[in-house]
Amino acid sequence: MTATTQNISGLQAGGTGSFPTAQETIVRARRLRKIYRTPAEDIAAVDGVDLEIKSGDFITLLGPSGSGKTTLLDLIGCLDAISEGTLEVFGRDVSTAHESELVALRRGRIGFVFQEFLLLPELSAVENVQVPSMFARTPLGRDDAVELLARVGLERRADHLPGELSGGERQRVAIARALSTTTGLLLADEPTGNLDSRNSEAVFSVFRELSEADGLTVVIATHDERLGGMAGRTIRMLDGRIDGN
Repeated sequence: MTATTQNISGLQAGGTGSFPTAQETIVRARRLRKIYRTPAEDIAAVDGVDLEIKSGDFITLLGPSGSGKTTLLDLIGCLDAISEGTLEVFGRDVSTAHESELVALRRGRIGFVFQEFLLLPELSAVENVQVPSMFARTPLGRDDAVELLARVGLERRADHLPGELSGGERQRVAIARALSTTTGLLLADEPTGNLDSRNSEAVFSVFRELSEADGLTVVIATHDERLGGMAGRTIRMLDGRIDGN
């Protein structure tokens, strides 16, 4: 483990230790399904997915709108309940876990980045990074929050409001905020959807650096073929299935 990894893992608002060791399986799905029932029909948004994600993986879920990427991220992130199959996250069968356990996973081991930056406009960059820790036992101090901003190259913009930042900078603040709640798994849903090509590549480079330098496991849903090729592993999805399976 690098010194940088040790520093970041010690900053977690709700974390319970360092990043997983190399090659540890942190997500395992078998015949995973998510079915939405409507009066007209049952829709399988995720349909029989088998998947393993290991610590340090940098993965893109690549596919068009409606392919099931976001739903799969929501299941992995314990934001939605599975319909059929099995899903283990950090060794816990989430289908049998109590809601309190799922909340602990989300707050302490999984970070989320979305297409919308979801920053509070009246708070500075560093204060936005500190927001998630308000719900934790140990609030994140300013120095620790600035250190997380430094990991995404924004320490000099710590006291700027979101309106004073570019789109790419705002998304990097969102990434730093996500780092405050994760000790191993970062999930991003179309994180470059609101960015131009230059800023999109810069944000993807941040994700790659976090994976390569710090051992963070990163899973990104995107429809952008060009960005999808920048990851270490690409999983193509179509009609709720992993394409080619």
